[in-house]
Amino acid sequence: MDKKQRRLIMRSAILALLGAALVFSLYANFTKDKVEAVQKGDMARDFVLTDLDGNTHKLSDYKGQGVLLNFWGTWCKPCEYEMPFMDNQYQIYKEQGVQILAVNVGESNYSVKKFAEKHQLTFPIMIDKNKQVQTAYKVDPLPVTFLIDKNGRIVDTLTGSLSEESIQKHMERIKP
Repeated sequence: MDKKQRRLIMRSAILALLGAALVFSLYANFTKDKVEAVQKGDMARDFVLTDLDGNTHKLSDYKGQGVLLNFWGTWCKPCEYEMPFMDNQYQIYKEQGVQILAVNVGESNYSVKKFAEKHQLTFPIMIDKNKQVQTAYKVDPLPVTFLIDKNGRIVDTLTGSLSEESIQKHMERIKP
């Protein structure tokens, strides 16, 4: 076999591999599930995440209570701004049947713990390591807050930083 034939075989093999990769990527893109964003009135998508203290939180376990579900990141300045306000309102409303669940979007335990300690946060903080919950709720950009009523329905979706006054108003909206 001479050089030209070897080169032709090698080029053909590479071309066949590239073609197979193209076909696979097109197939994967057209057959993947399309995740619809949760809308006002939809049932909240259930999930199970572990908080910084090792406690497991399943959203459906909070049925009968209002839930302020907040997605955030330590690097997000609007998120940092609203966290102390959320904690203040959590202290008032947790005994009235309104819970706060804060879902960090996949950062390290160390950075999230340091952030929580710095701001003296007492509500449950979970880390969505593989971003399944973030994907299920179509979260982008941060912060995003979902108001969930006692029946597990989405009452509202709030994008952007919240003032203490607005957090208080929203907690009242979902109070059972």
